[in-house]
Amino acid sequence: MKAKTTSLNVRQRPHISSSVALLPFGQCLYALGMDSNAPAPDRQAVIDLLGVLAYGELSGFEQLAADSGRAPDLGDKAEIAQLAAAELRHFQLLRTRLAQMGVEVAQAMEPFVRPVTIFHNSTQPADWLEGVVKAYVGNGIAVDFYREISALVDPSTRELVLEVLSDTGHAEFAVDRVRKAIERDPVVAGRLALWGRRIVGEALAQAQQVISRRPALADLIIGGSGFDIATVSDVFNRITAQHTQRMSSLGLAA
Repeated sequence: MKAKTTSLNVRQRPHISSSVALLPFGQCLYALGMDSNAPAPDRQAVIDLLGVLAYGELSGFEQLAADSGRAPDLGDKAEIAQLAAAELRHFQLLRTRLAQMGVEVAQAMEPFVRPVTIFHNSTQPADWLEGVVKAYVGNGIAVDFYREISALVDPSTRELVLEVLSDTGHAEFAVDRVRKAIERDPVVAGRLALWGRRIVGEALAQAQQVISRRPALADLIIGGSGFDIATVSDVFNRITAQHTQRMSSLGLAA
């Protein structure tokens, strides 16, 4: 994906899973300058990547199901229920791929349960609107990153990762509901902006734990040879710009 200076087109934004685990900018981005002659990623790194995405989709389903129960009306309840169903379909795709690799999905997901759970426990939304912002802003960063890191894996895995990260309509839904809420009560914008910043900070803190405890995944992200610092800087700038655009699309200050 490429950062744009124009306003965000929400119909083209990436899928917003409710709990895809975030990874830290500074450490993660060195691998993105790896050249085409870099060695193929370790099998365990691919398992870890699919495992963290699978747990993100599964917990995303759980979070959206809970959000559906808090929805202010039946229309929103139905919309969120459809988004939750999409999360479950993505989870099934990842489980099938892991099974083809001879790996149980529960085994692949287990290392990521604790940090993702801590993240959710420390960012419990006070109301339905905060839940919408949490899903859209916090995990949008993760989606941007995973789309970038998909360049480091084999073509078949890359295709799967991109499919799992594809937009299910959550971005457009979130932007519409948050902007309407701000129109009704402009004061809410300040609270939601602070909430968005908190989401990002908490997610990055837990992501550090994920990387430090999964050597194969860390090697995929920060290992390799022939990295180009300019490429790393470009990726960092794209992800940062996309986060700023995402907040702006909601009518919030980054």
